[in-house]
Amino acid sequence: MPDIEYDNFLKITLFKLSSEFRRLDADERSKAKQEFAGLIADNSSDDEIRTYSTVGTRADAELMLVQDSASVDTFHKLSKAINHSVLGSYLEQSYSYLSIRRKSRYKHGGGAPKLKEDYKYMVIYPMTKTRPWYEKSMKERQEMMNDHFRVGKDYPMVKINTSYAFGLDDTEFVLSFEMDDPSDFTSLVMDLREVPAAQYTMTEIPIFTTIKMPIAEALDAMA
Repeated sequence: MPDIEYDNFLKITLFKLSSEFRRLDADERSKAKQEFAGLIADNSSDDEIRTYSTVGTRADAELMLVQDSASVDTFHKLSKAINHSVLGSYLEQSYSYLSIRRKSRYKHGGGAPKLKEDYKYMVIYPMTKTRPWYEKSMKERQEMMNDHFRVGKDYPMVKINTSYAFGLDDTEFVLSFEMDDPSDFTSLVMDLREVPAAQYTMTEIPIFTTIKMPIAEALDAMA
């Protein structure tokens, strides 16, 4: 087995709120949101949970939770707590992605080792390569990825994080991009479409544009 450097597992979960919750009286809604915010705080003591809003950017999801942990059991614990909460009974888990952070096989790439703290937006999406990509030699793939990395260096304002879902989930990679201006990311993606490696992408949807915010603010945006 090759020498591989592993980091934490990564769990990204997106939720959609039932319209039934919005029909509860204001006091019930407030108590449920306070309970949920406390739940997130309690479960962030050892493994931080980052909270993002997709209100206004997606029709099928409104809240995104991002959590790193050395153990998959941590994600089970959080999901169980959410399921037992009042607000959790009104939340539908629209999407879920499980992956692991590890050192890239390619030189000069792989992105930042962990998410940053100071970017307003994050775009995430799953990605799977075509089978012909893996028929290429490592040398051929490295050469094509070098073009990919060169384009990325033209956009230092966009930070990339790559995690790996091989065997853990339905996709192969989970890509996360952080930035303060989403238009920079659009320009980056347009340029990346023209590099040879892009021809070996099989799927890279759904795409989620999210806004980083405290959990209380994200909950108020939903209800």
